[in-house]
Amino acid sequence: MDRRQRLLARCALLALAAIVAIIVAAGAVHSLAALVVGLIGIALLPGGVWMFLAHRGWRRWLAALVLIAVPIAVTIAYIVTGLLLEVIVCVVLAAFAWWASQGAGQPSSEAAQPQTRPAVPPRHAYLIMNPRSGGGKVVRFKLAEKASELGANVELLPATGHADVTELAEHAVDNGADLLGVAGGDGTQALVAAVAARRGVPMLVIAAGTRNHFAMDLGLDREDPSHCLDALHDGVEMRIDLGFVNDRPFVNNASFGAYAEVVRSPAYRDDKAGTALRTLPDLISGHSGPRLELHDGDRSVLSAPQAVLVSNNPYEGGDIAGLSRRARLDQGVLGVIGVKVDSQAQAAALLTRRGQSRSLTRLTAREVVIDADAPSIAVGIDGESVVLPTPVRCEIRALALRVVVPRDRPGVHVPAERVPWRVLVREALGLRDSGTAGAPADGPARA
Repeated sequence: MDRRQRLLARCALLALAAIVAIIVAAGAVHSLAALVVGLIGIALLPGGVWMFLAHRGWRRWLAALVLIAVPIAVTIAYIVTGLLLEVIVCVVLAAFAWWASQGAGQPSSEAAQPQTRPAVPPRHAYLIMNPRSGGGKVVRFKLAEKASELGANVELLPATGHADVTELAEHAVDNGADLLGVAGGDGTQALVAAVAARRGVPMLVIAAGTRNHFAMDLGLDREDPSHCLDALHDGVEMRIDLGFVNDRPFVNNASFGAYAEVVRSPAYRDDKAGTALRTLPDLISGHSGPRLELHDGDRSVLSAPQAVLVSNNPYEGGDIAGLSRRARLDQGVLGVIGVKVDSQAQAAALLTRRGQSRSLTRLTAREVVIDADAPSIAVGIDGESVVLPTPVRCEIRALALRVVVPRDRPGVHVPAERVPWRVLVREALGLRDSGTAGAPADGPARA
C-alpha cells in the first residue's frame, strides 16, 4: 500500500471505532435494544424481497407490506429510545468506512489497463446509426451530421421495418470501408463487431443505446455520444475479446434460465418491470422453463440452476445480473455465474452476501456448454431474445476485435482490488508480517 491507501485504511478503522464509541456512549442497554431491532429488520428485508419476487397474489402484497413496514418500525423504535441521531451518524460513518476501505484497495498503477496504440485515421469510415436507439440520441445529438462533417459515410436504419445490419456491414467492407462504426444498442453493436472481427477492420463504438454497457466498459462518454466521434481523427486502437453463442456474437453477456425467459416475453420491451414480476415466480420456483445443466468441458459444474450468466470477460465483485463493470475486455476468458436457490434462507444469503453465497457458482473458462431437458431454450444475447437448439456452446475468441476509441475517454475505469479487513487493520497500524520484516525493498514479498 502507498501512503494514500494507508491513510484511507486508517480512516476506515477510525470510522468503525467511532461507531463503537457512539453505541457505548449512548448507553449499553438502549444501544443493545436498538442493535437487536436493527438486526431483525436487516434479517427480514432479504426474505421480504425474495417473497415479493417468487410469489403472486396475497403473498406478494404481504411481502410488499413487510418491505414498507420494517424500515418504518425500526425508525420509530429508534425515535422512542432516543437514538435516532446516533443511528443516523453511525450509518453515515459506516458508509464512509466502506468508501475508505474501497479506496484503500484502489490500485495506484495503470498496469491493469488494456494496451493501446495510435490509430490510423480511416479513409472510408462507414457508420450505421439507429435513430430509435436510446430514445432518439442519434437525432438529439446530431450524430449523423457531425459524422458526415468528419468524412464518414452514414447509413441511417429505417424508422419502421427491419434492416439486416450484418448485410449492410459486409457490403460496406466489400466496397472499401476501412472502419465500421455503429450507433445503437448492444445487440446491434455485437452484429457489427462480428463483421469487423471476421473482415479484419477496426470498429468504432458510439454510445447511443439505452444502457450502453459495452461503451461503459470501453470508457466512452455515455452522456454525450458525439464525443465518441473524436476517434475518427484523434483515436487509439485496442484489441479486445469477443464472445460467441453457437456462432452468434455478444459483446456483453448471454443469459439463460430466468432472465432469458423474462427477456423472451413479447411485453418485455414495453414493460420490463411488470413483465419480470409476472414471469419470475414460476421461473424461480422451478415450475416453468427447462431444467438446465452447466458444463465446463466434460465436467458438470451445476445442475438445475435458475439462471446462468455468461459474459465476455468476468464482471467485478459479486454482480449476478451483469449490471456492474468488467475490469478488462482482453483476458481471453468467459465469466460464468450460475444461480441456484432452493430455499428462502439461501435467497437471503444470496441477496445479502452476493459473491460469498453458496447459491452462487462463479468460474472463468474459455468455453462452457449449457444443456437442457428440452430441444431448444431461450437465450438473452446482449438483451435480445433468441431461441437456440441445445446444447448451447459459449466460447471466447481472444483479441478478435480491433476497437478504435477517442484518446481522451472520461469513463476509463481503474478496478478496485478487494482487500480483506485483516490486511487493512495490519496496514493501518503499520504492522508487517514477520516473514517480510527483513526483506529488501525490491525483493519478493509473501502474501
